[in-house]
Amino acid sequence: MLDALTITVSVAALALAAWCGFAAWRDQPTKDWHFIGMAVVTLLALAQLVVGIVRLAQGETAQGGTTTFVVYLIGAFLSVPAAAFLSLVERSRWGSATVAAGAVVLAVLEVRLYDIWGG
Repeated sequence: MLDALTITVSVAALALAAWCGFAAWRDQPTKDWHFIGMAVVTLLALAQLVVGIVRLAQGETAQGGTTTFVVYLIGAFLSVPAAAFLSLVERSRWGSATVAAGAVVLAVLEVRLYDIWGG
């Protein structure tokens, strides 16, 4: 995996978590700007998914197991969109809190992906 991409996704996810966590603290639901931030983080996670699959297709292997690595890649990609959907259903401060939690999950999954790859 690309260490720079993993760090970028993690930092972006933590920034999104802080931003949405602050909105939840202020008793605000997710707004359009939050969804733009979620889209950016999701695009970064998609780039990582593509890079990971391409690296596997080129013959590289994850030290922690290929299946585990692919499942973590897919989970990392889906964590923020799933939280975004839930925030649309729950149009209160808890929607913002859900996105913050989903972004923290993504950051944790990034650390785990790094470990599985052999970092």
